[in-house]
Amino acid sequence: MTSVDLNPPRDHDVPRTAADDAPRPWWRLERWWGFATGLAVGLADLALTLLLGLRFEMNGLDVTLAALALYGSTFAATGLLFGLVLEARRRDRRAAAIIAAQMETAGATRARLAQSEKLAALGQLAAAIAHEVRNALGIIRSAAQGLNEGLPAADADAQRACSFITAEIDRLGSVVSSLLSFARPPRLTPRAVAVDALFDQALLLARQDLDAKDIRVVRAGAASLPEVSADSDLIVQVLLGLLANAADVVPRGGEVRLGARADGDGLVEIDVADSGPGVPEELRGRIFEPFFTTRDKGTGLGLAVARQIVEAHAGRIEVAERPGGGALFRIALPEARAARMEAVA
Repeated sequence: MTSVDLNPPRDHDVPRTAADDAPRPWWRLERWWGFATGLAVGLADLALTLLLGLRFEMNGLDVTLAALALYGSTFAATGLLFGLVLEARRRDRRAAAIIAAQMETAGATRARLAQSEKLAALGQLAAAIAHEVRNALGIIRSAAQGLNEGLPAADADAQRACSFITAEIDRLGSVVSSLLSFARPPRLTPRAVAVDALFDQALLLARQDLDAKDIRVVRAGAASLPEVSADSDLIVQVLLGLLANAADVVPRGGEVRLGARADGDGLVEIDVADSGPGVPEELRGRIFEPFFTTRDKGTGLGLAVARQIVEAHAGRIEVAERPGGGALFRIALPEARAARMEAVA
């Protein structure tokens, strides 16, 4: 599959090395370059003055060399001061960049903290209502099914009404389940698993939805990859959700592509791309937000739960435009070998 850079590096994202923080050698300091430049200008002025034959006298004494030496030293001192100013400006720019990066990190931390508080409150609310709501929905569903079974075959309108009630109850039950899944942090049991095995399981579960619209599935690049450290059931849940979304938006006879590659930094990137209408650029930053949806009957929790699961694996999930049109979702998961090395360290 065509590789798309979803996360271009920024200047402050580049890791700093010990060389970045080591003291600069004296010959690279602006003060000495300024001093040398001023001294060179002073010597050039001295040579030009002597060449032109100019002389300075004081009380009958020739003080040309002393005057020129004093005058040249002012050039050197001026160059030194100018170099010190440049060094101070460089230090200020570096300090400003560090402060900006720290402020951005603090902002991201505050956002995560606010999200955690929101999830905690949502979890308490979900736990408080889920039991009562599920019990009530179960009772109503049983009553509707019983009523439907007791209706005469000729009463088609009543049967349709009972079927509608049952379907809506199932939808509400799904909403409650999604709310609970989002409110409760996922509990992982990670192990080394092959990407191909994840693809096999997800496609097996999504096959009916894909076949119903004659959607062609293309797989590439997963057989020779290193295993990932993941809870296979949860990652398959994420892949299944992405495949279900693709089946909803891809036109009949369309295409879904599954691919993967190692990024060289201990992560394996898994791509799920489709030939649907894609995600508008102005919505890409919001589709992983809780309760944000563009569907009439959507809960806005599917992709939020997917992001929660992937981030619990120390990974990331992103969206971009598929080359040639359509949506491209990319999941990055740690390699099993890299995860073991980090655990040992």
